[in-house]
Amino acid sequence: MGEADQNERQRKRVSKLCRQSAKINWIEKAAAITAAFFVWGICAKLLDQKILLAGPWDVLGVLSTLIGQGFFWQTISFSLLRIALGLVLGIALGCVLAILAGLHHTVEVLLWPYVSVIKATPVASVIVLCLVWFSSSTISILISFLIVFPIVYTNVLSAIRNLDPQMEEMADVFALGFWERLLYIRLPQLESYFLAALQLSCGMAWKAGIAAEVIGIPARSIGRQLYDAKLYLATPELFAWTFVLVCLSVLFEKAILQFAKWLFALPGRSLR
Repeated sequence: MGEADQNERQRKRVSKLCRQSAKINWIEKAAAITAAFFVWGICAKLLDQKILLAGPWDVLGVLSTLIGQGFFWQTISFSLLRIALGLVLGIALGCVLAILAGLHHTVEVLLWPYVSVIKATPVASVIVLCLVWFSSSTISILISFLIVFPIVYTNVLSAIRNLDPQMEEMADVFALGFWERLLYIRLPQLESYFLAALQLSCGMAWKAGIAAEVIGIPARSIGRQLYDAKLYLATPELFAWTFVLVCLSVLFEKAILQFAKWLFALPGRSLR
């Protein structure tokens, strides 16, 4: 009983230290953001050219105006849904083809030219080609997909190649079935590779998707708003939409990663 109480106290102490560390981390990040805004404001004040560098208060004023308008939320929804769709398609097809390539070497060889070309081709060239073949309203879906697919495919295939053979031998000893092997042996080994691919591909999908919208200029898109702001030299609006993009990208990435971690944790919770 004494040992159990000691273990419980140790667990609570570790949990408290983790919470304190997380709190300190958030405070440090908040201080860094505040300092960045302070430096930004000083630079804008010294330059005193709003057309070149808008100050933080100018940008916040534009943001407060945009948030109250219906087209602002329609624009965000347009870009968010299309980039998210491209991301999901890239993840799904990347995982499926990586599994097939890991199981069959012939599939890997056949896919190698396509994956290599997608990885090596500049994004701008792909955007222009897609604009020739498809409508500008779907351009962000296609570009996001083409950016995400090779990242997920390569990482998942590397994970499959590096599966621990000793774990498979243990599964043979205990006569585990296919689903038990998948849930409790293979998926935990794939987790770190998949999460790394997801973290990288989320940011890349947003950058490439918005770049495609800036070139394709589809109506009701964030890329269109950035293009118009540049065209009319509306620097505060340009900074405001860029700030919105950064926030959306960060929140989207965190939401996707948390959902993926929750899915990977399901088999462990089922054991308990």
